[in-house]
Amino acid sequence: RFYAGGSERSGQQIVGPPRKKSPNELVEDLFKGAKEHGAVAVDRTAKSGGETSKPKPFAGGGYRLGATPEEESAYVAGERRQNSSQDVHVVLKLWKSGFSLDSGELRSYQDPSNAQFLDDIRRGEVPAELRRLARGGQVNLDMEDHRDEEYVKPKSVFRAFTGEGQKLGSTAPQVMGTSSPAQQAENEAKASSAIVINESEPITNIQIRLADGGRLVQKFNHSHRIRDIRLFIVDARPAMAATSFVLMTTFPNKELTDENQTLKEANLLNAVIVQRLT
Repeated sequence: RFYAGGSERSGQQIVGPPRKKSPNELVEDLFKGAKEHGAVAVDRTAKSGGETSKPKPFAGGGYRLGATPEEESAYVAGERRQNSSQDVHVVLKLWKSGFSLDSGELRSYQDPSNAQFLDDIRRGEVPAELRRLARGGQVNLDMEDHRDEEYVKPKSVFRAFTGEGQKLGSTAPQVMGTSSPAQQAENEAKASSAIVINESEPITNIQIRLADGGRLVQKFNHSHRIRDIRLFIVDARPAMAATSFVLMTTFPNKELTDENQTLKEANLLNAVIVQRLT
């Protein structure tokens, strides 16, 4: 507030616009808010080498081959998974101009679509975006302070083979286990209800061709982002949560690499999107 006066008994009080917080102050508020709601500092060097929250690649049983031709192969039972939920470990990196999740793209502090995510962090809560990925499991969220650093896009991991193949002896490739029709319909209904549609804004229909041969059609606002489609697919097909996949357009075939783009910006209004496993 400023005071522009004429005399001792008269004058005018002038109220200026609110000052925007700098990224440094914003990051400080996020850490302060999280600590006030129970977050604790973690010494990464003190973590045990065996500690991990990644899902195990195989949880079934198998046969131990016999040491001699006469010795029978013994069946070894594997661990049983009690339910479809899984623990998820996510690293939230707070940079000078935005934040990223694990090795994901930079997301701006000023983008309105990220406001709810940052507010949840400030209140010491796990954002709904991450809770949906866990499908009822526990979300372990680490926050890293990089406020003095510019975001550097991580180098892509080399993959020896990223094409498609077919299992011998099968008429069609089986990419993953399928659930019952009733369970699948329930998952799709839950995924659809998780997409918040603003009826006062433009709406579009997106058709999604899944890698398992299925198809999904969902309404989105033009302002929804490509990553919202990814979360919708994971909600509709929980088995894909631990599967690496990319989203592509049909023609011309183009990978949608920037998942921060809105559907309108990516020219995906009333489009068909293809899911491809990697």
